Amino acid sequence: MGHISTGLQSVRRSPFQAMAAISVLSLTFFVTTLLAIVLYSSNQVLNYFATRPQVIVFLQEDATDAQRDSILGKLTNDARVEQVTFVSKEEALAIYREATADNPLLGELVSPSIFPASIEFSVIDLNFTQEIIDEISGMEGVDNVSFTANLGSSSSLGDVIERLKTIIYYIRVGGLVAVLVLAATSFLVLLVVMGMRITMRRSEIENLTLIGATPWFIRMPIIFEATTYAVLGVIIGWLLSSVLVMYMTPAILNYFGDIPVLPDKSTDFFLLIGAILGGELLVGLVIALMGSMAAVSRSLRMVK
Repeated sequence: MGHISTGLQSVRRSPFQAMAAISVLSLTFFVTTLLAIVLYSSNQVLNYFATRPQVIVFLQEDATDAQRDSILGKLTNDARVEQVTFVSKEEALAIYREATADNPLLGELVSPSIFPASIEFSVIDLNFTQEIIDEISGMEGVDNVSFTANLGSSSSLGDVIERLKTIIYYIRVGGLVAVLVLAATSFLVLLVVMGMRITMRRSEIENLTLIGATPWFIRMPIIFEATTYAVLGVIIGWLLSSVLVMYMTPAILNYFGDIPVLPDKSTDFFLLIGAILGGELLVGLVIALMGSMAAVSRSLRMVK
């Protein structure tokens, strides 16, 4: 408790230095939290588009139930495939009528017989698409295989995925550089503030050294003070960015529509930002310990 009391007294003696250290740390972790959420969202967007292509297997008009079941069985048991759905002629007609609800006459002019039955599925990775299409195309009862409307060909989809990967790569690299620069700045600010603190307490440290105080006993109040700055900086930066994200979440979800850029459940969202807070506290403590230990070691050498 004595070390904690001494550390808190140091904070109260020089509030402006404390505010400077906490402000820089808050900025660092404000940006870090936003970057972490942006990286999570960008990965969600990439995964969405990577699995978005819906492949449709159109069955022949005279395809038997056994042939249909064989195709369904192969796709269902394929680890590369997910969300397998059989669409009958009647269901295909219902989908068409729903799509042309603005013009009911179009729906009345058609009958189920003109729509082929089909099987729809998506792949866990776009790279598997072509080989699965080749395998399915050769099965009995299959008329043809294609992508859903307006999704383009596998090559154009591949280009989209590659562009997304490139964008996310640059976001990661740019964000990492920004965080490293801010973390280095925070470290230097802590180093300077702790050095000034030790200079102000130089006579006290000399007296403690003369009476036989151990280096660890001298270091503890400084380390606790730096840790206080780090924890406050992390919490303030994380809290501000989390409030900003929560405020913008409705607009973000509305803009991206079906793309799950952020968790739609409150529990999942708070788990995400809670995990970010835990990671940032760990990083903040590392910065505080490194900065305070470096400042104390340098100052103790000067005292000796």
